[in-house]
Amino acid sequence: MYTRQEASLINKKFWTSFGMYMKPVASASGETVNWLNYKTGIKHIFFRMDVDKSKASVAIELRHPDKLIQQYFYEQLVTLKKMLEQMVGEKWAWQMHLEDEDGAIVSRIDKTITGVNVFNENDWPAIISFLKPRIIALDEFWYTAKDILE
Repeated sequence: MYTRQEASLINKKFWTSFGMYMKPVASASGETVNWLNYKTGIKHIFFRMDVDKSKASVAIELRHPDKLIQQYFYEQLVTLKKMLEQMVGEKWAWQMHLEDEDGAIVSRIDKTITGVNVFNENDWPAIISFLKPRIIALDEFWYTAKDILE
């Protein structure tokens, strides 16, 4: 078991490594992008990557405080579901209005793998191999779909 500080340092080391690995990758628009803090350009819509001791995930997260507006954006994304799944090359999980760990109501479209542990550096290649193509595909999707959602 790791102390909170040790766990924080390992997470920071992983994300720093991932960021360095992704730094030379340009966005679909050809511009430099901060893959770890991806800016969608639409308030309350986020791309999230998460890793922990048992899984890794990539997600589009809708966090608008007004549930009706959040639902509107979710429904707009549902109309683009086929395009998204073609671009990422797989089916993702779609969840509207679930409660996050802080009690906020969010909507989430994500892909998760289990059996990987960020605290095991031997798992980092598998985690990176999972995250990299999906965040790049999300960027390509967003480049195409963002104007439809605005």
